[in-house]
Amino acid sequence: MFQNTSMSQKTLLNATEIHIALHRLACQLIEKHDTFSNTVLIGIQPRGIFLAKRLKELLESEYKIKNILLGQLDITFYRDDFRRSDKPFQANQTTIDFVVENKNVVFIDDVLYTGRSIRSALTAIQSFGRPLEIELLTLIDRRFSRHLPIQPDYRGRQVDAIGDEKVKVCWKENEGEDAVYLVKS
Repeated sequence: MFQNTSMSQKTLLNATEIHIALHRLACQLIEKHDTFSNTVLIGIQPRGIFLAKRLKELLESEYKIKNILLGQLDITFYRDDFRRSDKPFQANQTTIDFVVENKNVVFIDDVLYTGRSIRSALTAIQSFGRPLEIELLTLIDRRFSRHLPIQPDYRGRQVDAIGDEKVKVCWKENEGEDAVYLVKS
């Protein structure tokens, strides 16, 4: 469980609520993309890939959709703050072993905050072709924190976090539990 004694935290979503949100998001994707024959899922590194893998597994196992293409996109060197940091950025792996040209691309990330990561992803995906359409799916939408005019097409939950509050998404594959916390310093 995510714990830090110098911070207070409030549970926004527990494991059951995350499970429900994932099913709802999967159904919304099916409504728009049916068999996913012209749609690819792209998890934004590093944390969006956990959500993207979960959704792919859910779509295949529970909704019997076959051959869903899943990639992971690293945006490190496309970030607008790349050269502004004193510490070196640690790049993640990009794995897109399919063509995105004329495909419907669904970017997947755990939290939409300022919108800068998605702007970076929009630039990065151009290296792989010109998608027909790009959509955005996020588990958490922090709506009062946007720096850019970017909104999700699919959201698990909208959160009004202010000031020094942060949203922490935990996945059982990584942190040992499924939970979303609002953390205050």
